[in-house]
Amino acid sequence: MALRSSGLRLDNEVRLGWWLVVEGQDGPDRLVAGPFPDRSGAGFAAALRGDDDEPVRPVYGVRRADGGLHRRPSPEDLAWLAHLGDQLDRLPEDGAGALAEDDPLTTLLVEVTAALAESGLPLWDATGAGSALGGACLAVETALDGVVVSWRQHDRMSVDQVHGAETDAVVQRVMNTALGDVLLVRGFDVETLGGVAGGCVVRGGA
Repeated sequence: MALRSSGLRLDNEVRLGWWLVVEGQDGPDRLVAGPFPDRSGAGFAAALRGDDDEPVRPVYGVRRADGGLHRRPSPEDLAWLAHLGDQLDRLPEDGAGALAEDDPLTTLLVEVTAALAESGLPLWDATGAGSALGGACLAVETALDGVVVSWRQHDRMSVDQVHGAETDAVVQRVMNTALGDVLLVRGFDVETLGGVAGGCVVRGGA
């Protein structure tokens, strides 16, 4: 049996995908639509609901026989965690490895990495095969109680300077400013550094 036009089935068939749920305050979550093949489809369906409808949120999982939802990590979330792990592996050992896992600066380092990755900005893989490609450089500075963030350009700009030293300096300044702006928008406390290298010190937001 189907409910409304949502595709929600109430028989015993197992359905894995994205669902719209009303989160229960005093009981289990209630499914109202689904399954959708991806998060964007569920989000679009949620946006089409009227103002008088109950607030819903997309959740990934399997519909149980009792009509509830068994939550599971989505393929999108698993892919994101794998990508984030790859970015964290690029951090220099002397920076990330010197901190305890429960150190607030460790949490900050992961959060900054995630914010940059979500913005499409990769970390610089200094010792990997793509070291010439450049990217964001992160370094924990305990004396500053924060993470220093700066940009490293492709070797063509930063090492070979195929477009000249002046262009290299201007692009470096623009990219460092962009990094700071992105992290500021994401809610971090950003302090701009001076000097030729530029960059910024990032601390946890209020």
